[in-house]
Amino acid sequence: MKTALLLSGGMDSLSIAWWKRPDIAITIDYGQLAAEAELRASKAVCAVLDIEHHILRVDCRMLGSGDMAGGEADPHAPASDWWPYRNQLLATLAAMKAISLGVTQLWLGTVKSDGSHRDGTQEFVGALDRLLSLQEGCMRVEAPAIELSTAELVKLSGAPLDQLAWAHSCHKANVACAQCRGCNKYFEVLKELQRDVA
Repeated sequence: MKTALLLSGGMDSLSIAWWKRPDIAITIDYGQLAAEAELRASKAVCAVLDIEHHILRVDCRMLGSGDMAGGEADPHAPASDWWPYRNQLLATLAAMKAISLGVTQLWLGTVKSDGSHRDGTQEFVGALDRLLSLQEGCMRVEAPAIELSTAELVKLSGAPLDQLAWAHSCHKANVACAQCRGCNKYFEVLKELQRDVA
């Protein structure tokens, strides 16, 4: 089995890289405002863990909405950072690259709190797994941390706290804005982890 991780450079996928040590990591610049910082974080963790890293650049900003695209949220948006069908798009793009590399298992960085979006649920991951497994290559999709909180994942992964400083979770910019849902989650998780260490 050859494995690939869809690596965003955020705390969740970075921790899965430490925990699962995939054969390959795939990072996608799809036009999100924080793309360059996400790429830097992903490159850093792959260099330390000696993971083969592939970068895809596919500008989909004209299809985005909300914080990540720098525009108004779509009327269907459950939150300001919602980008329509984003996880489906990213998993598909990653799979398109992964199949050419001989990958049979694609890991997503979904955690328990992502269930606030439909594409962060076990039901969605299961549907995506069935869809890709029906196609050439019979690739399987799994979200190994979907039942874990981010803090639980970090602890399980063994990722050193100083390495988590590379993670970029901001939805709005390449420098953390300290105001968006991504930044808020990052700081909350760090506080929880630091309390546990103290």
